[in-house]
Amino acid sequence: MSDQATDAATETFLAHRNLLFTVAYEMLGSAADAEDVLQETWLRWVKVPSRQVRDQRAYLVRITTRLSLNRLRALRRRKESYVGPWLPEPLLTTPDVAEDVELAESMSMALMLVLETLSPTERAVFVLREAFATSYDEIAAAIGKSPAAVRQIAHRARRHVDARRPRRTVPPGQARAVVESLRRALRTGDPQRLLDLLAPDVVLVSDGGGVKHAALRPVVGADRVVRMFLGGLGKLDGTLTGEPTTVNGSPALLVRYQGEIDGVLASRVEDGLIAGLYYVRNPEKLTRLTGETPLTLR
Repeated sequence: MSDQATDAATETFLAHRNLLFTVAYEMLGSAADAEDVLQETWLRWVKVPSRQVRDQRAYLVRITTRLSLNRLRALRRRKESYVGPWLPEPLLTTPDVAEDVELAESMSMALMLVLETLSPTERAVFVLREAFATSYDEIAAAIGKSPAAVRQIAHRARRHVDARRPRRTVPPGQARAVVESLRRALRTGDPQRLLDLLAPDVVLVSDGGGVKHAALRPVVGADRVVRMFLGGLGKLDGTLTGEPTTVNGSPALLVRYQGEIDGVLASRVEDGLIAGLYYVRNPEKLTRLTGETPLTLR
């Protein structure tokens, strides 16, 4: 391929890069793996003769999907030996992601945890169909199945997700206010203020990856979550702070200990109360918090 053709292919790839990253990340839950997939996608794309491609966007999504599927199967094997609960790698996102209801929901920690319960093929079909409104024919070409089979997989995956999907969340402004109240309650260490913010059946999931201390199982119930928070704060010798931020399109706290990033505490707010808390402490998953990641569904 000539340098001119390579430059044109690269320009096309870059024009769709944010979309391709979003596809790979939603399938994998890992920004590092998504970046690797994009590198492989580009290497394959620049070798494709342009005259063979009718729809460049669809062709690029097809390559990204196939590579993501292969990597997702490998990731599932790695997760079997993961220490404690596995949470998606948090992404610092732009304010417009939170305002885009479809995008924010598809990127949320809560939904991505539900997607972890799907098979790799079901996840690919669900993500492409529900988040990116991809046609059954295009999905079929991407995963090597017939359109009829894709329809069946999509129906099965949608039914599975709907049975586990979090209830409708509150508007971004209200969610930010609740998370700010959580920050103040944690700073004062007032157990009653914390209890007033948490849903009775709140679930706290923490991910230390065997590197940082974290609960090896989800903590369920407001009383238990408050005891865990206050017990942990009471053992600290230094200063712990929580800085409001937006992660995966939802309000969160960037937690620092002695000025250094300790983790990210993401949240799910329902009916004005915190129904889910997701604390990522694994240092390998905290690399995308210094700059905002551009994302798009289109």
